[in-house]
Amino acid sequence: MARLIAVLLGLLIALSAAADDGASVVAAKGIFADVKEDLVAAIERRGLVVNFVAHVGDMLERTGRDLGKTKRVYDQAEVIEFCSATVSRAMMEADPQYLVYCPYTIAVYTLPGKPGVVYLAQRKYPRTAALKPVADLIQGIITDATK
Repeated sequence: MARLIAVLLGLLIALSAAADDGASVVAAKGIFADVKEDLVAAIERRGLVVNFVAHVGDMLERTGRDLGKTKRVYDQAEVIEFCSATVSRAMMEADPQYLVYCPYTIAVYTLPGKPGVVYLAQRKYPRTAALKPVADLIQGIITDATK
């Protein structure tokens, strides 16, 4: 029950946090490592493989110093990249230009001054029949990871 309340609270936070209509953000209570582990497990339970993990937070921290920037954007931030041969194939058969939506990514991050809250973000896809399975897959993964 507490997890459900946290997810609902996260959805409310997400509405204000996702000022850009290009992203959807969900907040979960917990620590970064646990939520990331739950996210990877939710991807793998679907028979999918994580292709790459981009350590965006580390990169921003490192390059920020080189640029003379001191503002800390994230405490931790990574982007998990994966794909589904079945879903991707159907999507690109419908329109070869949909290649731009592959591979799929989910960002997982924490913010300075917000301990115990981990955000999961995904791209919003155009509402087409060919892209709906992609959006549903990613949303299902996020839902499973935040249960």
